[in-house]
Amino acid sequence: MSRRKARELALQALFQMDFAGTDPDTAVDQALSREMEPDWSFDRLPEESADFARRLVRGAWQHRAESDRLIAQYARGWRVERMAAVDRAILRMAVYEILHCDDVPDSVAAAEAVELAKTFSTADSPRFVNGILGSVIREVKGGAGAEEAVPRD
Repeated sequence: MSRRKARELALQALFQMDFAGTDPDTAVDQALSREMEPDWSFDRLPEESADFARRLVRGAWQHRAESDRLIAQYARGWRVERMAAVDRAILRMAVYEILHCDDVPDSVAAAEAVELAKTFSTADSPRFVNGILGSVIREVKGGAGAEEAVPRD
């Protein structure tokens, strides 16, 4: 089971928390229980992946004010609260991974966020997400790992 599935589950939980005000543990538990339904698209998550999803959800939610400041700084012309809720959840999770998850390379966090945007958001979202995360990595972390998580057309 890949971390990608854990990120998909975490995205669902973060979206639910933002939309319905659900607490992190309840949101993850509900996403995991939906994952167990036979018509759901996830394979059963091993405990290690479920733990990673919980870590992402708790961390992204706990650090959302910090993430939102950075997102707003680099999303020129966009207020965080006016962004699509899916994009906001993807960005919060990825910024948390970039800043606080030393076991995840910055470029991997950015590339995975772009993949989530391709799957769950609009056609313009991957470029939007990539641009913001690239700026966070370059400006905040001083890294060069997110030059192009998604290729330019």
